[in-house]
Amino acid sequence: MKQETRQEANDYVIRATAAEGAVRAFAVSSRHLTERARQCHNMSPVISAALGRLLAAGAMMGVMMKGAEDLLTLQIISDGPAKGLVVTADAAGNVKGYPQAADVDLPANALGKLDVGGAVGGGILRVTRDLGLKEPYVGTTQLQTGEIAEDLTYYFASSEQTPSSVGLGVLVDTDCSIRQAGGFILQLMPQADDEVIAQLEKNISGISPVTDMLERGLTPEDMLEELLKGLEMKVIDSVPVNFVCNCSKQRVQKALASISKSDMQSMVDDGEPIEVKCQFCNTAYTFDVEELKKMLE
Repeated sequence: MKQETRQEANDYVIRATAAEGAVRAFAVSSRHLTERARQCHNMSPVISAALGRLLAAGAMMGVMMKGAEDLLTLQIISDGPAKGLVVTADAAGNVKGYPQAADVDLPANALGKLDVGGAVGGGILRVTRDLGLKEPYVGTTQLQTGEIAEDLTYYFASSEQTPSSVGLGVLVDTDCSIRQAGGFILQLMPQADDEVIAQLEKNISGISPVTDMLERGLTPEDMLEELLKGLEMKVIDSVPVNFVCNCSKQRVQKALASISKSDMQSMVDDGEPIEVKCQFCNTAYTFDVEELKKMLE
């Protein structure tokens, strides 16, 4: 499968502040990387919407980190038919993810939309930030709706004590391809006063859903201008974001070598090559019997 290059894709995160630093804001367009994930995992529309939302969030939360080696992992462990989702991202705009179940098919919800909440169900959201310290930072909260944006809003408030508003959206076309995908995260800093909070709440209450804004042709900058109206927005930078998997045969071999000697011997005794797929991008790696024997040495 051909992977889109940075020149072909135009997914990016805009990072901004408003009200003299009282608000920090992020917005992302993520259609291309979500389509890449859909193709990798052959996802149904509702799973494309679920993973696409988490990928958009991961892209924005990834660029919140500062270190070149910092790594963010968003994991949903749930009891719905989707079973769970995993997304990882770094500070450079590289993001990847996979669903536990890619082919879930559900009727539309009461609003006639893809039933992401029904697919995800109840469970937990776990956010892990590996910042190169002795122990990674791990925050865990209960899922509130399974719709993902509301779950992250609750996570920021309860686990990181940062009042936030998260909007995420994925629009799946009639041929199951990704028509639109993106989102925003707004966060109040401690110095935000009542006037700033009131203006922000007014702006948020008046906006349309993320996919509607994207369908109208709004860019991430345009979205933030609507969300931060009257608060003197200042754009800090723009970061290209891409679905990038750093798997390789060497990495997969390393993981394979960690299984028990008896299991490895059993594979050798079968006398057949084995195929191992990367969870994140579904690339298949084949190991012949001689390679398996070397792992036993």
